[in-house]
Amino acid sequence: MTKSKDDTIAARIGKALADRIIAGTLEPGSRLGQDHIAEEFGASHVPVREAFRRLEAQGLVVSEPRRGVRVASFSMADVKEVAEMRAALEVLALRHAAPHLTPAILDAAEEATRAGDKAGDVQAWEDANRNFHRLILNPCGMPRLLASIADLHMASARFLFSGWRAEWDAPTDRDHRAILDALRAGKLDVAASVLARHVQWVGRKPR
Repeated sequence: MTKSKDDTIAARIGKALADRIIAGTLEPGSRLGQDHIAEEFGASHVPVREAFRRLEAQGLVVSEPRRGVRVASFSMADVKEVAEMRAALEVLALRHAAPHLTPAILDAAEEATRAGDKAGDVQAWEDANRNFHRLILNPCGMPRLLASIADLHMASARFLFSGWRAEWDAPTDRDHRAILDALRAGKLDVAASVLARHVQWVGRKPR
């Protein structure tokens, strides 16, 4: 099997496992058996090990001597750290993206917010929320920064699902609209300030 094919399979396995961890299907402390996962995905151990490495880099699993790979737990300190990192990195990305944000991009971001308002469950809301952030940040054109933000979004989603799994009430996200209004008015500092405050509600209901 070629390395590129291994990488593609590893990405597929990693995404599937990440989705299960974020949704809570795989709970903290659950052991991930290399043989079992290789069999499930019809893959060799090489892409499975690579998937584990990627998940560990994203903070979703931990590798322990003689205990193998397990789903990582998280604490309120982890939630706070992710929120503060998101605030810093997303503001940086927004400042670089702002000159490239067209009316069409801002309209698409507003539509993503409307989709979130109508979401029937936390998964649909998170998809719409992530799409909003992706739309306003991607034009920064900084792939390493965006990759780091994507990993943090994944961690945020896990915290969110943990807090909202038992109860869901579709929110109206006023912060998103305030960010869009500021960007349309050319008030980047205001948009950045609202964004920084907004991402710090990780694990709590949005305003």
